[in-house]
Amino acid sequence: MKAIIVAGGTGGHIYPAIAIINKIKEKEPKSKFLYIGTSDRMEKDIIPKLGIDFVGIEMSGLSRKNIFSNGTVIKKFFKAVKKAKEEIRKFSPDIVIGAGGYITAPVLYAAHKLKVPTLIHEQNSIPGISNKFIGSFADRICVSLPNSINLFPKKKTVYTGNPRSEEIISVKKKSKKSLGFDENKKLVVFVMGSLGSTTMTEKLKELIPMFKDKAYQVLIITGKNYFDNYKDIELSKNVKVVPFMEDLINLLKDSDLIVSRAGASTIAEITAIGLPAILVPSPYVTNNHQYKNAKELEDNGACHIIEEKDFTALKVINEIDKVFDNKTSYEKMKENSKKLGIVDSATRIYEESRKIIG
Repeated sequence: MKAIIVAGGTGGHIYPAIAIINKIKEKEPKSKFLYIGTSDRMEKDIIPKLGIDFVGIEMSGLSRKNIFSNGTVIKKFFKAVKKAKEEIRKFSPDIVIGAGGYITAPVLYAAHKLKVPTLIHEQNSIPGISNKFIGSFADRICVSLPNSINLFPKKKTVYTGNPRSEEIISVKKKSKKSLGFDENKKLVVFVMGSLGSTTMTEKLKELIPMFKDKAYQVLIITGKNYFDNYKDIELSKNVKVVPFMEDLINLLKDSDLIVSRAGASTIAEITAIGLPAILVPSPYVTNNHQYKNAKELEDNGACHIIEEKDFTALKVINEIDKVFDNKTSYEKMKENSKKLGIVDSATRIYEESRKIIG
């Protein structure tokens, strides 16, 4: 297969795109790839290091706050379409696959105009502007959560799950004992994104003293920018604080509860594992999509939601106790979470790609 993969801006788009590439490679080892991303975001560094040919194209998103700046964005769009057409003609792909970010709109539009088969993957429960636009002409639309099917043309939309989840299944478990925790006690992991959060840092600092007499253990991952904020906090024996964990997924396989944001990758990870969660959606994202991601899990009995404005030390402690105190309810949460996890999602996306290539 010759495939152009398009994704940009955040790890939530880039890593699912890489998972799709890895699956195509597994199925068809002689496949060739070109990755098109934005010229100034993290993919420009990540993708070339993986030995994948990369082309960066300048693109930015529409502004909801300053509509007068959108004239510049529209000019960038048409310039990006022109550049994308050049790259598509040069590479001559069998398919163009978009995994999110502003850059997908001009590239998939260009592919459509050149009559190249197109597929998009939507990670969030609510599609962003780019995927809403592309959805009207893409040949296939794959979604991570079942309710998202209703937001696209149903005849060409397929529930595949998030391709990251298939990779997570094969990840080796990291024992909580390796961090100095008691393997016979429950572990709660707090993580509010790889960089952390100013608001949540202050709230977590108030929460830490309340863990002192609890039977469970707590790991707080502060984010690299906020670790120093915790240096004067006295920790009880059952609490550890670290800035970042490269192998967090491995540890989550030996954890009992996660308290986290509700980004698309987080949802894919915890449902693949079947890990009960207390989700604290970020209120700072477009269309409040993290809340909608979390709500789909809560409606299916897989998590509890605490909105950031309601996140107090007492409320969090009560919610954790509520999860752990009812063993039957806890096991049901695990079961419900697992039901939402699709463990062959990348394979499903590969198969849909093959269908539209013919």
